[in-house]
Amino acid sequence: MDHDLNVTYLTFGGHLEVNKYRYLYFLITFTSYILIICFNFTIVCLICIHKNLHEPMYIFIAALLLNSVVFSSAMYPKLLIDFLSEKQIISYSACLFQFFLFYSLSGAEFLLLAAMAYDRYVSICKPLQYPTIMRKTTVSILLGVAWLLPACQIAVPVILSADMKICNFIVRGIFCNNSIYNLHCVSSRARSVFGVVALIITALCPFLFILFTYTSILIISYQRLNIRKKAAQTCLPHLLVLISFSCLCAYDVIIVRLGSDFPKTARFIMTLQAVLYHPLFNPIIYGLKMKEISKHLKRLFCQVRVI
Repeated sequence: MDHDLNVTYLTFGGHLEVNKYRYLYFLITFTSYILIICFNFTIVCLICIHKNLHEPMYIFIAALLLNSVVFSSAMYPKLLIDFLSEKQIISYSACLFQFFLFYSLSGAEFLLLAAMAYDRYVSICKPLQYPTIMRKTTVSILLGVAWLLPACQIAVPVILSADMKICNFIVRGIFCNNSIYNLHCVSSRARSVFGVVALIITALCPFLFILFTYTSILIISYQRLNIRKKAAQTCLPHLLVLISFSCLCAYDVIIVRLGSDFPKTARFIMTLQAVLYHPLFNPIIYGLKMKEISKHLKRLFCQVRVI
C-alpha cells in the first residue's frame, strides 16, 4: 500500500518464471493481440460492407466478435506491460475495473450466444414467422440487454467490494478475476448472493436456454430432411463456441473453490486459455463454418493476391 498517495497496490502472483521468459511471453501475447484485432475486424467489416450479410444472424456474430475485441483490449495491454515490468502490480481500483470488464463482457458473450440460438430457433422451427419476429427492433433490444444486463449486475459486487478492507495483497492469477474475493479480510454475504444471482442470470439461464433451442432444432431437423443441412451449417459453429466457452467459464468459477490446491503451472496455462482461445478462434470458426462469410473471405483473399 502506498500511504502517501493512499493507493492500495496488489501483486499478481500467477505469473510463471516471468523474469526468465518475459520476452517470449511478450512476443506471444503481442502477436495474439494483433491477430485477434485483425481476424475479428476482418469478419466485422465483411458483415458491414456486404448487404446480404445484414441479417440478424450475422449482426449477432459481428456483435460477438466486437465483444471479443473489447474483452481482449481490457486484458492484453496490462498483460504486455506486466511481462516487461520488474513487478507485476495493479492498483485495487484498477483491479476492480478489470474485474468488472472481464465478467460483464463474459456475461455479454453468453447472452449474445443465447440471442443467436433464439435467431436460429425461429429461422428453422418457425420460418414463416421469422420476418415478423426478428425485426430490427427485436435485434436492437436483444443486443442492448446482452450488454447492459451483465454490466448492471457485475457493478453491484464491484461497488460492494470497493470499500472492503484488504488483508491479502497477492492475486492468484495474471489478471483480476474472482480470485480477488480471497483478498478481503471478511467475506461479504451480500456480495456473494449478488455474484450467484449474476452467475445464474447471465450464464446458467442462457446456457439452459441455448440447450433447449438447439434440442428443438435437432428434433425438427431430423423430422424434416430438407432443413437438416441448413441446421448443421448454421448451428455447428455456435455449438462449438458455446461448449468451449462454457468449459473455460466453469474453470474460472471452480478455481476459486480449489484455491491453492490447483497447480500454479496449470492455473497459468488455463488462465491464458481464457483470454486467448475465444477472441482468437471465434472469427476463424465463423469464417470457415459460415458459408456466406467464408465465400466473401475467399473473394477478399483472391483480391489481395491479385494486388
